[in-house]
Order: sequence, then C-alpha cells, then structure tokens
Amino acid sequence: MDAPNYITPAGYTVLRAEYDQLLGEERPRIVDVVSWAAGNGDRSENGDYIYGRKRLREIDQRLGWLSRRMKAAKVIDPAAQIDRGRVFFGATVTLIDDDDAERIVTLVGDDEADAGAGMIGWSAPLARALRGAGIGDTRRVTLPAGTRDYEVLAISYPV
Repeated sequence: MDAPNYITPAGYTVLRAEYDQLLGEERPRIVDVVSWAAGNGDRSENGDYIYGRKRLREIDQRLGWLSRRMKAAKVIDPAAQIDRGRVFFGATVTLIDDDDAERIVTLVGDDEADAGAGMIGWSAPLARALRGAGIGDTRRVTLPAGTRDYEVLAISYPV
C-alpha cells in the first residue's frame, strides 16, 4: 500500500477490536468446529466441515486485510489540529448547497466512512474538494449525480 491510511484514534481502535475479536475468539471457535467435524469421517458431505473451512478462509482474508490497513495506518488526532480555521482531517464542517440545504459532515479515514452518519472518507470527492477551505469559501464538487457547489458555513474540531 503506497498511501498512508489516515485514521482517527477511535477508528484505529475499532479496527484493532475487530482484529482481536476475529483472531482471539471467532477463529479458534471455528477451528474447534472444523476439527470436530473432520473427526466424524466423510468430509465431502459434512456441512460443519465444509462451511467451517469456508468461514476460516473468510476470517483469514479479513485478518490479512485488517493487518495491512493497521500497518499502513497513520493515526491523526483531530483534537491536536493547530489551524482550526481551515478544513483538514477530522474537521466537522457545516455546508450549504445550491438549494440552501444545510449538511454537516466530518472528514474521517476511509475505513471509518459512514455517509448515513455524516462521516465521509478522506478520499471522497467532497472531502478532497473541502481540504484547506475556510469559512465562507465555496467549493465545486463533481458527484455522480452532477456538479454541486457547497459553501462552508462553519468548521469545528473535537476538543
């Protein structure tokens, strides 16, 4: 992975918790089921064995992905941001669009993104357009639905 994986401390904690849960709890439980099922004889028609092995592959793939993301992670605490008058990683931004609809978004790591909760990934088109913007700046964003202009009304960071 070439680019660093910017992430908040809370986001890193979530990745680490999932990794620990899969490695320490779920994987050993599935290994026990597969071992028990393998001891029952014919593996070709043994559902516990077949689906257990499939689940182990899924867990191992997810563990590999989580491991790579955590290794590339660059944890940035938004509360430590010095220039609070501009939009940078971790900023919560109040925007108004062409239709006078107000929207509040927080720029977080791509692994933490949740559009429904107003958390947009650092690499998302809107986040890229907002980087470095100040209050009163207007930024044009090209989205799949078309081009929209957003004006920055407020910027805040966690304390």
